[in-house]
This record gives sequence, C-alpha cells and structure tokens, in this order.
Amino acid sequence: MEKYIPYDKLSKKKKRELDAGRRTVWAISPVTRKSENPKAYNRRKAQKRMDDPGSVLSVFPVQTSERPVIVI
Repeated sequence: MEKYIPYDKLSKKKKRELDAGRRTVWAISPVTRKSENPKAYNRRKAQKRMDDPGSVLSVFPVQTSERPVIVI
C-alpha cells in the first residue's frame, strides 16, 4: 500500500493523473440549453433544402419546327 500524501503536496503530474481518474463522462451535457429561435435564419435548413431534388430547377430543351426553345 502506498503512503498517503496530501493532495496539495502532490506533484503537478500526479494531480493531473488523479483528476483525470476522478472525472466521469456525462450521459447528458450539463450545460444549460435553450431552444432555437424560430424566427432566426438557419443555414443548415437552407442547405438541406437545396439537396432536395424537387426544389432544383430542371431545364429541358424542346424542339419545335422553327428553332430550339428551352422550357424552365
């Protein structure tokens, strides 16, 4: 069994080892959270919208008897 040494008298390296061993991983972050502002612009939402295939404009060339016309 090791001899007891008060925490204050431990070396910096030993204190770090002890502190790391005492720390635990939280299942839920203890930081206070607040809901998103629904009126604020959300960049992530805008990017997802552009990935949606229904929101992208499609351009198809249409041939007529006189000249080619592009329909948007």
